[in-house]
Amino acid sequence: MKKVTTFLWFNDRAEEAARFYVSLFKGAELVGSMPGPGGKAMSATFRVDGQEFICFNGGPHYALTPAVSLFIDCEDQAEVDSLWEKLLADGGLPNQCGWLTDKFGLCWQVIPKKLMEVLSSPDRVRAGRAMQAMLQMQKIDVAGLQKAYDGA
Repeated sequence: MKKVTTFLWFNDRAEEAARFYVSLFKGAELVGSMPGPGGKAMSATFRVDGQEFICFNGGPHYALTPAVSLFIDCEDQAEVDSLWEKLLADGGLPNQCGWLTDKFGLCWQVIPKKLMEVLSSPDRVRAGRAMQAMLQMQKIDVAGLQKAYDGA
């Protein structure tokens, strides 16, 4: 186990959530689970690109909030589209600026590399246009960002 591991509190769907998250990312793996009362998993640990996450069935005392989100650094629009669709399936909710909440209540930022590129441009006028375009989006649209950045 790494020194710092993200710990996610769920009411009673920890293993289901972990299996879902593993299905989203190439090379992700379910590392293990710890049995709880009645044979249902108390926790499930998964890994994505070397980062471990523990999903824990802690009951209804706490809920996930947008105060903590997982940021996905997407290569291109195709990856954004694929992850956006999968994370919204079966009850997820879209939000502004590339944010969404999945069916388990976990918040994600599905962000293409292009967004960071245009927003960090030294040309602040162009970056500002891209920022204004992004603020109007739910799912980030790379072509729309580029169009705004170019002033077209």
